[in-house]
Amino acid sequence: MLSAFNTVPFYRERWALDGRTEPTLVPGRKGRHDGATEPELLTRTVVDLVPLAGGETRIDPARGLGRVLPTARRVRPGTLVVIVDPAVPTPPVDLPRGLRGCVVNPETLADDTSSGAVVELVSAVRRGEPVLVVGGDKDLARLCSALPQESAHRIDRLPHRSLSELDGGPYGVLHDPLLGYFGAFRECGRWHLDWRRVYARRTRSGLAFTLLTQRSPMLVDVLVDGGVRAEIRPCPRHGTPVVSP
Repeated sequence: MLSAFNTVPFYRERWALDGRTEPTLVPGRKGRHDGATEPELLTRTVVDLVPLAGGETRIDPARGLGRVLPTARRVRPGTLVVIVDPAVPTPPVDLPRGLRGCVVNPETLADDTSSGAVVELVSAVRRGEPVLVVGGDKDLARLCSALPQESAHRIDRLPHRSLSELDGGPYGVLHDPLLGYFGAFRECGRWHLDWRRVYARRTRSGLAFTLLTQRSPMLVDVLVDGGVRAEIRPCPRHGTPVVSP
């Protein structure tokens, strides 16, 4: 947080207005949301999330999938990983070695079942290669209904959930359009954070998340889903942070 306060225009201005300095709270002033920020505001001001030294301005909603995927589900070498989400424009770039990825826009499937990604998906299934599709329940159902029946029955599904949609699994990954993929449902029956790359803290407005390793655009104290009231606890089995509704 100190790095963001010192080097990123958005946080320097926002925290100063909220009564913060280096970046502790000034006595008697707590600011809005205990210093956290709504994602809509960050999206509108993404250019100010770039450090003074320069950096990327592109938000990557596919970020982190490669980190959480092995935790969420056993993936065989050679698997084609397909993200089915209209908000994800580009394939994931951090998949483990031996996997390849593509994206499908479910909103255009009815008019374009001959897109390169769909053709690659169907071809992979026909060759007997493993295929894993990742997305929301409705988008996954839309994709499967657009595929030939013999192909739809031979693909594996991995639903992604927003922080406000946590369920009992048995599979799933946590996703946010701004932060990307930041957690997964594990075999212990709990939603685990990607704690080496994502930090979460409680605020009066809900959980706020920080990407620890992304330097630009820098995302600090983001109120995912506008602020979800939940708990961060250590997993009794693994000892790492889990999200509990």
